[in-house]
Amino acid sequence: MEQDIVKKEKTEQTAKEKMVINIYDFASVLATALVAIMLIFTFLFRVVGVSGSSMVPTLYNGDWLMVSATDKKPAYGQVIIITQPNWFDEPIVKRVIATEGQTVDFDFSQGKVFVDGVELDEPYINNPTVNQEDGPEYPVTVPENCVFVMGDNRQNSTDSRSDKIGFINENYILGVVKVRPFNAPKRDEFYSTEQGKFKLYPVSEWFIKQAKLTPVQQGEDNA
Repeated sequence: MEQDIVKKEKTEQTAKEKMVINIYDFASVLATALVAIMLIFTFLFRVVGVSGSSMVPTLYNGDWLMVSATDKKPAYGQVIIITQPNWFDEPIVKRVIATEGQTVDFDFSQGKVFVDGVELDEPYINNPTVNQEDGPEYPVTVPENCVFVMGDNRQNSTDSRSDKIGFINENYILGVVKVRPFNAPKRDEFYSTEQGKFKLYPVSEWFIKQAKLTPVQQGEDNA
């Protein structure tokens, strides 16, 4: 029927026939867009929500994240979504601190983190790393195909320092956080009352551009 309608001259088409054509065109565009969105969010990106405060101040409870499903080989400083079975029985979001073959060590009395003997410059953390948890003896070398992760809120994060999480096998990395589409309002006793803002925030670049595997020199300006 629709094909018969479009063959007519525009001047011969009735208002009803024009409406049918417009509806058909709109439905075709909508169907194509839906298919494209499904493919993008199936093979390229996924949207996940944050629950908890272990990544403060980088991420807050209620934030929504755009996650790249194609990045399976993590690098130092990246924020990743992890599906590996754990004590909490739920996916978690953490930052990669060391990758396979690297050696992790701590000075918990000073809150310092070392990778391959080099102190990390960590401007992204909320507080010093003084919690040893019930994990391995340090220094410890990250096994093959694994990463060592920690939350930015070091004193309120259960991560690779604890046997409840441990080393993360790369096969259980859902993806790398690329963008935080908007931040959630901060309404609890720990945070301000700032309202959520609909802006694009490239999470993987927050502070990380300043986080280097280089020694922290005495009196060095880490800004």
